[in-house]
Amino acid sequence: MAKEENKGSSYVIKKDDLGLVVIAEEVVAKIAGMAALEVEGVAAMSGNNTTDMIGKLSGASLARGVRVEVEDGVTTIDLILVLTYDCSIPKVSKEVQEKVKAAIENMTGLEVSDVNVKIAGVGQSR
Repeated sequence: MAKEENKGSSYVIKKDDLGLVVIAEEVVAKIAGMAALEVEGVAAMSGNNTTDMIGKLSGASLARGVRVEVEDGVTTIDLILVLTYDCSIPKVSKEVQEKVKAAIENMTGLEVSDVNVKIAGVGQSR
């Protein structure tokens, strides 16, 4: 596990004699979103109206439907998903949790304690 320090909306995951490695919160959110979308049964990520409005106003490319929180060295991910009509919600949710946790830990070194999944809707297959 890497030691991280919160620097506003980014996290220092490595600090040594060569320098710092800092990961922006948006990068962690995008990793989570991309990993979730790889799971069969996930139709789309779903943002809330506030997130969508901020993204439009700021022009920022926000990771829609993902919230990242790192506190005391522990990372919590909240996902809002739209699943396909014909899927098993418990099965898909569990696979999303496992895939997102593995992707973030492997790519960033951050320790993920929780991946919370909220199902916001049901849609067509991709």
